[in-house]
Amino acid sequence: MLDLGRHHQIAYVTNDLDHAFDIYAKHYGVPQFFELQLPPTPDGSPQPLRIALANVGGVEVELIQPIPAATLYAEVLPKDGSFAMVFHHICIRIEGDMAAWDRHRANIDEKAHPIVIEGAFGDVVRYCYTDERSRLGHYLEHVWYSPEQLEQMKLAVPHYPA
Repeated sequence: MLDLGRHHQIAYVTNDLDHAFDIYAKHYGVPQFFELQLPPTPDGSPQPLRIALANVGGVEVELIQPIPAATLYAEVLPKDGSFAMVFHHICIRIEGDMAAWDRHRANIDEKAHPIVIEGAFGDVVRYCYTDERSRLGHYLEHVWYSPEQLEQMKLAVPHYPA
């Protein structure tokens, strides 16, 4: 059995982040997202993603634009380049210190819940994605933030309704 932590986020992928912003502003009363400034990849090249966040009614909404389109995120987007915004994953947050993350990560049965992406940003973020498509129809992101990073995110990400 997988420990589901605390529901934190619902994520969509899109091939046009600016158009997705317009849809959220016009139809859902979310006039602004916080766009993350991701650090370069280990080889120094830019991250192949644009990521934006807004907290809507207590749940974080993540919009992801994969650049280029050959990533795990892009597999659900139309191949003809027509605009799409497609549900991709939910995210659970593991609360506590890094030891809590380490325990959570060690308890993931990778045969039942294959890990398809795993990474970290310094000592402030740990994450992995498990492939739950056969059971849930989508991926599941597991994330841990240091208390300081979580507080910074809460301050940076806009909340709606205000």
